[in-house]
Amino acid sequence: MQMWEQVLLGIGAVILVFIFWPGVKVAMQKSKEAENPDWQGVLLPIGVVVLFIILLVVFARG
Repeated sequence: MQMWEQVLLGIGAVILVFIFWPGVKVAMQKSKEAENPDWQGVLLPIGVVVLFIILLVVFARG
Protein backbone atom coordinates (compact mmCIF):
# COMPACT_ATOMS: atom_id res chain seq x y z
CA MET A 1 0.00 0.00 0.00
CA GLN A 2 1.37 3.39 -0.97
CA MET A 3 2.23 5.96 1.69
CA TRP A 4 -0.43 8.40 0.51
CA GLU A 5 -3.06 5.65 0.73
CA GLN A 6 -2.07 4.94 4.32
CA VAL A 7 -2.27 8.63 5.17
CA LEU A 8 -5.74 8.93 3.61
CA LEU A 9 -6.87 5.81 5.46
CA GLY A 10 -5.65 7.27 8.75
CA ILE A 11 -7.36 10.59 8.08
CA GLY A 12 -10.58 8.74 7.23
CA ALA A 13 -10.38 6.74 10.47
CA VAL A 14 -9.94 9.91 12.53
CA ILE A 15 -12.90 11.54 10.76
CA LEU A 16 -15.07 8.48 11.49
CA VAL A 17 -14.13 8.61 15.17
CA PHE A 18 -15.17 12.27 15.36
CA ILE A 19 -18.44 11.56 13.53
CA PHE A 20 -19.50 8.60 15.70
CA TRP A 21 -18.10 9.72 19.09
CA PRO A 22 -21.22 11.63 20.30
CA GLY A 23 -23.45 8.60 19.63
CA VAL A 24 -20.99 6.24 21.30
CA LYS A 25 -20.79 8.51 24.33
CA VAL A 26 -24.59 8.56 24.69
CA ALA A 27 -24.81 4.78 24.23
CA MET A 28 -22.17 4.18 26.90
CA GLN A 29 -23.98 6.48 29.32
CA LYS A 30 -27.29 4.68 28.72
CA SER A 31 -25.69 1.28 29.25
CA LYS A 32 -24.28 2.44 32.59
CA GLU A 33 -27.75 3.57 33.67
CA ALA A 34 -29.43 0.29 32.71
CA GLU A 35 -30.87 -1.54 35.69
CA ASN A 36 -30.66 -5.05 34.27
CA PRO A 37 -28.28 -5.33 31.33
CA ASP A 38 -29.06 -8.33 29.17
CA TRP A 39 -25.59 -9.62 28.35
CA GLN A 40 -26.81 -13.04 27.28
CA GLY A 41 -28.73 -11.43 24.43
CA VAL A 42 -25.46 -9.95 23.17
CA LEU A 43 -23.01 -12.73 23.94
CA LEU A 44 -25.04 -15.57 22.43
CA PRO A 45 -25.05 -14.21 18.84
CA ILE A 46 -21.39 -13.22 19.11
CA GLY A 47 -20.52 -16.72 20.33
CA VAL A 48 -22.43 -18.31 17.46
CA VAL A 49 -20.59 -16.14 14.92
CA VAL A 50 -17.19 -16.94 16.47
CA LEU A 51 -17.99 -20.66 16.44
CA PHE A 52 -19.10 -20.43 12.80
CA ILE A 53 -15.85 -18.70 11.81
CA ILE A 54 -13.79 -21.30 13.66
CA LEU A 55 -15.64 -24.09 11.83
CA LEU A 56 -15.06 -22.36 8.49
CA VAL A 57 -11.33 -22.11 9.16
CA VAL A 58 -11.07 -25.73 10.28
CA PHE A 59 -12.95 -27.11 7.27
CA ALA A 60 -11.28 -24.74 4.79
CA ARG A 61 -7.90 -26.29 5.55
CA GLY A 62 -9.31 -29.54 4.31
